[in-house]
This record gives sequence, C-alpha cells and structure tokens, in this order.
Amino acid sequence: MNVKGKIYLDYNNKESAELIFNSLEIDNKNYLKSKLKEDKIIYEINSETLGSFLATADDLIASEIVIEKILDATQ
Repeated sequence: MNVKGKIYLDYNNKESAELIFNSLEIDNKNYLKSKLKEDKIIYEINSETLGSFLATADDLIASEIVIEKILDATQ
C-alpha cells in the first residue's frame, strides 16, 4: 500500500514561514517534500504504510509546534 498526503501550514507573514521552513528543512530532508510559497509551507508525505505516514506527520507537526513556541518566546 502507498499512503500519500499533504499538510498545508499558513503563517501570518512570509518571514515566519521562511524561518520555520528553514528550521525544519534539515530534519525533513529525504523524508518528505516541502515547498515554501509566500506565507505558506506545503509538505508532501509519501509512505509505504499508514503507520509510517502517521509517524512522519506526527513528527512534523510536533517539530513545528516547538519552533512556533520558540518564536513566540523570542518575540
């Protein structure tokens, strides 16, 4: 089975999107495709199993939440 999905993240401004994109890109390389478009990040996940897909999505979302909290604390 092949499981595919996209996660769209919208931000208040291009600078925040770019900072988060660059912060996550190193960890996400070779696991999923990502695109930065203005104030949005689009992630494409392709996995061979549902469990792997969900684990990848969960890791991505957890990492994004941590970065958002760091940004909020430093502003």
